[in-house]
Amino acid sequence: MGITYIINIGKEIHDELLRQGHSVLWLSEQLECNRTNIYNIFSRESISTDLLLKISIALKKDFFALYSAQIEASAKDAMAE
Repeated sequence: MGITYIINIGKEIHDELLRQGHSVLWLSEQLECNRTNIYNIFSRESISTDLLLKISIALKKDFFALYSAQIEASAKDAMAE
């Protein structure tokens, strides 16, 4: 059985940015990169932990918690089998 990733982190980041009312320009300034890189992040299903940490700090949101919740759910499913 392979691992199924149900988290699209780029979409999660984009949704949170919109929820907070920040612009792509704002996030690019926080991460010290250009807007094109931010749009590239939005299209990714996964990103490096270093980049995710920087984004989590900028948006004051623990995106790692999404993965922790998935790990916990997978562990519960495995125990139920």
